[in-house]
Amino acid sequence: MAKFVRDTMLDSHDRIVITGAAGLVGQNLIALLREEGFDNIVAIDKHEQNLETLARLHPGLQTIHADLADSGAWEQTLDGAAVLVMLQAQIAGLTAAPFVRNNLTATERVLAAAGKRGVGFLVHASSSVVNSVADDDYTRTKREQEELVKQGNLPYCILRPTLMFGWFDPKHLGWLARFMERVPVFPIPGHGRYMRQPLYNRDFCRAILSCMREQPAGAEFDLVGPDRIDYIDMIRAIRDVKGLKTPVVRIPYWLFDILLRIYALFSDRPPFTSEQLKALTAGDEFTGVDMEATFGFQPTPFREALRETFTHPVYSQVKLESPH
Repeated sequence: MAKFVRDTMLDSHDRIVITGAAGLVGQNLIALLREEGFDNIVAIDKHEQNLETLARLHPGLQTIHADLADSGAWEQTLDGAAVLVMLQAQIAGLTAAPFVRNNLTATERVLAAAGKRGVGFLVHASSSVVNSVADDDYTRTKREQEELVKQGNLPYCILRPTLMFGWFDPKHLGWLARFMERVPVFPIPGHGRYMRQPLYNRDFCRAILSCMREQPAGAEFDLVGPDRIDYIDMIRAIRDVKGLKTPVVRIPYWLFDILLRIYALFSDRPPFTSEQLKALTAGDEFTGVDMEATFGFQPTPFREALRETFTHPVYSQVKLESPH
């Protein structure tokens, strides 16, 4: 078990810079940090509409619209930052180019700027896919991204979450729930018995906050949700929590794949790609750290987390635009 090596007594007035701040993790993390009293947060993202949503939810938050793959004034905000939380990630795409630009080029630029400007500690959000059997552009660039972090000159820790869900989810379970509301039947590829270990994003953010405070230099943490659940049962749980009656129907894997490929011909932002279908059915199983022993909190059970996700009076009503 990794151990925290020092207690920095992180102050709520210390500067915290978050890159990729307007996405799923960033929106949840900033909500948590504001609840905890942090008042010197810099949120950087290239997705202007989602950044505006973030600013509207948190008046007074410093937001910067910037593409991290390009140099710019955003680099100056790293001066003297106590912690950098690096969240930017390209998750989906039809070619390798956006993965290289956003997962690698942007990371190289962020690390170079942070190293020059006295950033105290780096918390890097990676992904469980680096330990998976998958071999696609996302997986390859996330593995390379970790190596960039390890080769840099900042003290760091790495967090590798499994499939995440929660407030502000423009893809994954959030998209599945919205899709279910619009269709007469919900299609499932093949038998649907693909084991998932979904991680509640708010729990992931609690782990990030713990790392920000304790700063376990060189530590790597794999995080999985507390429940093992088959994909088809996960879909049924979403349906139940949302109070929907949509029938869940299995269709042959090959037909599902063809439908995805046809969809991709008409959209440059497919919510689900053929590559992701392969990852869904790959049969990966992950082992994570004991969150209570490592980070000091008990993870939220899946159904309880779903209820929180879909019933919050404000955050459950916010729909982010998918940047990919």
